[in-house]
Amino acid sequence: RCLVFPSSRVCTGVVQGAVVLPSNRTGTDSAHARCLVFPSLFEAMAWLSSATGPMTTHFWGPVANWGLSLSAIYDANTKGPEIINERMSATQVVYSGLFVRFAWCVQPRNYILFGCHTANVAAQGNQLRRWGDHKLKTEPDTAPAQLQSLSYLGAGAAAVLAASLIARKPLMSAFSNMGGPFAAVAAMPAGPFYIHFWAPNFKWALSINNILDYNRPTENISLSMTSAMTLTGTIFMRWSFVITPVNYSLFFVNLVLSTSSGYHLARKIKADYF
Repeated sequence: RCLVFPSSRVCTGVVQGAVVLPSNRTGTDSAHARCLVFPSLFEAMAWLSSATGPMTTHFWGPVANWGLSLSAIYDANTKGPEIINERMSATQVVYSGLFVRFAWCVQPRNYILFGCHTANVAAQGNQLRRWGDHKLKTEPDTAPAQLQSLSYLGAGAAAVLAASLIARKPLMSAFSNMGGPFAAVAAMPAGPFYIHFWAPNFKWALSINNILDYNRPTENISLSMTSAMTLTGTIFMRWSFVITPVNYSLFFVNLVLSTSSGYHLARKIKADYF
């Protein structure tokens, strides 16, 4: 791969890797031009304009999602466990698990999104571990009940997901055989029988958590996490229109997420800086 300077009419060579080997062609009977070989630069330029490069929302949407895992890692290293929102962290474990699959299925396949959600599952799992340890040390009488309640919620979510996977193909076949609007629903590429539907719609759980925490004390709000959720919700509103298939449910869920997270972000900034 070369950068070609056509003004050089001298004899050229054959490119092997990053080396130009001299050829026997001389004079004007050669249509080749002398080359400067910069394979790494060529590949970098190609990536800049690729379908998932930094000139597209396919790049910046997933990059913004890295804020979720990075904020959890930041809080784990710099903040005490008292600011951990265990319900939100547990929700993000399930949410990111679904988006790992979503990132693999969406076109163009998005490895940045895949990586950031894999990291977020681990980061939020660590936050839940820290929260549990903190509760057991500071509230030994009530901590077991709180941990049990959170475990029941997690088991319930896992059971619903498992049942959905088992029932998916039989239900999809039944809808297809009914014809009419039922068959249309079964055939929808972003319909209820595909991950394109469930991953974005599970994101409503993040917004519901924000709404339930509308009066959460500001000292227990993570500035980094609310900033990350506000940013990712805003960018993903745009991303929902440039993926295949176009996902309107993804747009609306991110609209609510950016609004509800922005509300908590504004509360936190006002309390800490004004």
